[in-house]
Amino acid sequence: MKYVWVIFFLGNLLLFPSVVNSKLGVGVGTGKIQIDEKLKPGMIYELPSLSVINTGDVASDYAVGVGYHQNQEDLKPPKDWFEFFPLNFYLEPGEVQVVTINLNLPLKVEPGNYFVYLEGSPTKISDQGSASVGVAAAAKLYFSVEPANFLQGIYYKLASWWKVYS
Repeated sequence: MKYVWVIFFLGNLLLFPSVVNSKLGVGVGTGKIQIDEKLKPGMIYELPSLSVINTGDVASDYAVGVGYHQNQEDLKPPKDWFEFFPLNFYLEPGEVQVVTINLNLPLKVEPGNYFVYLEGSPTKISDQGSASVGVAAAAKLYFSVEPANFLQGIYYKLASWWKVYS
């Protein structure tokens, strides 16, 4: 008699499988950010904000950061040039988080054309920190830095600091 119940239970699993199908998703509200003015070494620039959207059907933690194209010809700005506010956040399905971005150019910077991806991605938080889940959406950022000497860089840094923090 007990085998009948086991066969009945296994038969129901095969006939009526319970499938849970949820997906993570992310989108950004901007595809391309082109800064037309030549930027000055030492300055702090507030870039256009980035809207990160949870396009999936499950809630998740999200993070923003930068990424690079493997064989890009333009210069790659280091990750520490960028500040994101907020850096990490939680989104329900369909929710949007507007992220403010500052670009902090150092005093000594190589002049030229720069390119970077501004990325938003779901993350998994663990005891060891956060890890990307593997899906991301990005906006392309293009900007140019004009040549300047070290003294001009110090002047631009002080002027920019005063403008931002006064």
